[in-house]
Amino acid sequence: MELEENSIEIDKKGEMKLRQPLLVKNRRNHTSQHAIVGANICPIESLDYEIIENDLFKQDWRSRTRVEILQYVSLKWTLVLLIGLSTGLVGFFNNLAVENIAGFKLFLTNSLMLQEKYYQAFAAFACCNMVLAAVAAALCAYISPAAAGSGIPEVKAYLNGVDAHSILAPSTLFVKIFGSVFGVAAGFVVGKEGPMVHTGACIASLFGQGGSRKYHLTWKCLRYFKNDRDRRDLITCGAAAGVAAAFCAPVGGVLFALEEAASWWRSALLWRTFFTTAVVAVLLRGFIEFCKGGKCGLFGEGGLIMFDVSSAKVAYSSTDLLAVISVGAIGGILGSLYNFLVDKVLRTYSIINKRGPSCKILLVVTISLLTSCCSYGLPWLSPCIPCPHRLEDHCPTIGRSGNYKNFQCPPKHYNGLASLFFSTNDDAIRKLLSSSSDGEFHLSTLFGFFVAVYCLGIVTYGIAVPSGLFIPVILAGSSYGRLVGTLLGSHCELDAGLFSLLGAASFLGGTMRTTVSLCVILLELTNNLLMLPLMMLVLLISKSVADCFNKGVYDQIVKMKGLPYMEAHSEPYMRHLVASDVLSGPLVSFSGVEKVGNILHALKTRAHNGFPVIDEPPFSNAAELCGLVLRSHLLVLLKEKKFTKLRVLMGSADIMDRLKAHDFGKAGLGKGVRLEDLDIEEEEMEMYIDLHPIANTSPYTVVETMSLAKAAIFFRELGLRHLLVVPKTPGKPPVVGILTRHDFMAEHILGLYPHFNPHE
Repeated sequence: MELEENSIEIDKKGEMKLRQPLLVKNRRNHTSQHAIVGANICPIESLDYEIIENDLFKQDWRSRTRVEILQYVSLKWTLVLLIGLSTGLVGFFNNLAVENIAGFKLFLTNSLMLQEKYYQAFAAFACCNMVLAAVAAALCAYISPAAAGSGIPEVKAYLNGVDAHSILAPSTLFVKIFGSVFGVAAGFVVGKEGPMVHTGACIASLFGQGGSRKYHLTWKCLRYFKNDRDRRDLITCGAAAGVAAAFCAPVGGVLFALEEAASWWRSALLWRTFFTTAVVAVLLRGFIEFCKGGKCGLFGEGGLIMFDVSSAKVAYSSTDLLAVISVGAIGGILGSLYNFLVDKVLRTYSIINKRGPSCKILLVVTISLLTSCCSYGLPWLSPCIPCPHRLEDHCPTIGRSGNYKNFQCPPKHYNGLASLFFSTNDDAIRKLLSSSSDGEFHLSTLFGFFVAVYCLGIVTYGIAVPSGLFIPVILAGSSYGRLVGTLLGSHCELDAGLFSLLGAASFLGGTMRTTVSLCVILLELTNNLLMLPLMMLVLLISKSVADCFNKGVYDQIVKMKGLPYMEAHSEPYMRHLVASDVLSGPLVSFSGVEKVGNILHALKTRAHNGFPVIDEPPFSNAAELCGLVLRSHLLVLLKEKKFTKLRVLMGSADIMDRLKAHDFGKAGLGKGVRLEDLDIEEEEMEMYIDLHPIANTSPYTVVETMSLAKAAIFFRELGLRHLLVVPKTPGKPPVVGILTRHDFMAEHILGLYPHFNPHE
């Protein structure tokens, strides 16, 4: 019932067509039926995390032996292990590719500048960036539009119960990996860390498909995973593994999945998630040790961002605490402003992107040229600085990575802005967080870099390339923090590098609005547990300040895309309504033994995905609720044509002879039985079919007088797709209506009751 009747059109052939578009002003009740995937308006459905208790599934569980149960549990741990290994390998490949591609580009540019061929150097730099950007954009535009952006909002919505089209498809995984490599190597102010979360989720979804008939991977144990519950657990593990692979932060990955991604949690899932991230951490540590000897090309000087600031002295006074509080408050304000501007840019880009793939690529190339001009042009405005006497042998750095870039400066001088712009984003963060580079960056350098990165991060997010927000936010925050630390100078005991870390934390708290997971991720990155109290203080202050202005960036993107995300809390106005107040009809139900023609007509003319089954005389003394049957299960049953000429009960045994529980399992990648696959002859339309064996006999129900706020919490906590509403008084039909995710959305409720104030 996720697609309501007023959101679709039925053409003369009986086929459903979507109406236009999501972002048109003053259109209500579309959020839960349509979502923006890439630049396209696509129908969405809810996931079903409820345990379906029908005769077929009960018999399947009863027939499982101890060996089969052990196989199921062992295979689940095996899949988790494979998810960790695969995500770790992808993370290493991403870092290896980015560092070598970007290193070659920067080496070529520096070589031309040493020969004083400045125009040729800019041409080479800009052309390399535009070619890499165009390749990344073409992959997104033509192969998988769903791969654009970070992917964290989509994963968050999926784990909340929203099944948006193609967000976890193999094509999305392919584009996410290679598009992220080319996009980051192209010099955009984006990160590969956000896309790694989406990548881990895609890998987990691929392993959790439950086998494939197309490729003859139909081992019996794999069929046990053909359900949304097991797939949800695996995708949660994959999202956590993505964070662990991006930051080498295994505990932070678990906490990020718990705090930000997952809407449903349990102890068994905690153990599996922790195991997955541990596998990723061990694998990446091994690769880091292997690459230290220069066996990975340019990799090893950067990548796998790990900032060791443990050598910095952590001592602070009451004056320092006031400075830290100010850093947190200003970071919260700037973070909320960042979210506001990102939202405006995304809405503008959505208008451009929906014009077609060519416009997407043109926008990406334009932003690439702008980024190249800023990266190459701004250092010319920066003064040349004499090299420190203690580093005369290593300054400036020529032909290698390092903190002191010569750029256009004379011998024994370096350019501060070039040192930050002419390096990978990971290396730039490492330089800003370094405690051994006091005085390296002047105030003008830090201010110019902060403004450039802040603005470029905003205008870059939303273009058709896989792009994460973590790194742009950390870059802006760390440059802002180091600017504050440099300004305070001798007035504070804290090192400028520690102020840089606190600035990054304040920006992350102001944009992401998570606290615990970000705190642990930053501590694992910096290897400095002594910073824990200050970091906790900064994150709490920045989040509290930013919450006064708007929501977190991922929550804003979820809403903008039209994904019907259900919050952990109910809205205040829901307390004034009861469950029956928001029901939309008409309700379509079936008898326990229903005519084939009636079922087929309902499937063709209604887009509902769940139908109540009601027993009536002579099968019961009075009309009573038998259960709930899903559209996908009806299609399987109709295809098998287990019909009878008389309206009689067939019994479960007759159906079990030809059908098993796994035949009704969720098909991988939506390749299940479709309405077009049915071949029902005219005489079969008058025959009957027994729905009792496939009806869920214990669906969740609420009484019609239950408050809508209480029903919303009940719906979300149990991860439901359908919630039946039953009458309070006798004499009414057994079912009053069905609540779906759509009925709890603010757009639907406020469309029915416009006099309600959504903020009260």
